Formats: sequence, C-alpha cells, structure tokens
Amino acid sequence: MVNDPIADMLTRIRNANAMRRETVVIPTSSVKTAILAVLKNEGYIADFTATDGVKSETTVTLKYNGNERVIRGLKRISKPSLHVYAKAEELPQVLNGLGVAIISTSKGIMADRDARKNKLGGEVVAYVW
Repeated sequence: MVNDPIADMLTRIRNANAMRRETVVIPTSSVKTAILAVLKNEGYIADFTATDGVKSETTVTLKYNGNERVIRGLKRISKPSLHVYAKAEELPQVLNGLGVAIISTSKGIMADRDARKNKLGGEVVAYVW
C-alpha cells in the first residue's frame, strides 16, 4: 500500500527518466491527472493517456531533446506529514523562474505562474526543473 500516491508517481517518473525510458505506467487518479496536465502544458512530458477498466492506469510518455532529458529534477514539497502552503504573494520560484512549482489552489492544480496571475495561493505540491 502506498501512503503518498503523488510521491510514488513522481518517483516513477524520476526513475524512468533516469533510465531514459520512453513511457512509464502509473495508477490513475484525478489529482495525478491534473498534475500530469500541468507537466504537459509546461512542456516537461510529451503526453499521457488514461485507460479505464478494472485496473485503471495512466501511461506517461516522457520527453527528450535528442539525447538530453527535459526533466532535470522532480521534488515533492508538501507531504502527508507536513503540508506546505504559500500565499499568492509568497509563491516560490524554482531556479529563478526556470523551473515550475505545482500549486494546488481552490481553482484546481496549476503552475506557479498561473497561480500568480490569478492571485491564488495554496498548497505547494512539487517542484519540477
């Protein structure tokens, strides 16, 4: 049993990226799908497709620039044991704006740029660079 399914998803992506796999399969949930949508919109993954059935899974297609990895790092910030929140004015910048902080707001999960633009704070889920 996995206590933190988001951390499990990020670890699977991180491990597949380190081994230069083309795809990685993860269990499906609505929160994971929203995080994957942010990663796709920001250009860190190529695509993802969810399958329904007895065992619903999502296949994530990783993105590479030639032989270079697009995802350099993935870090889970807010954990079940310690939730990290930030106000709209205090949202973190990852690598001075080169990376993306994934924020869970009252309007859904979004990138830090979108949350700043909409003046929304929330829980800091993860950093991607």
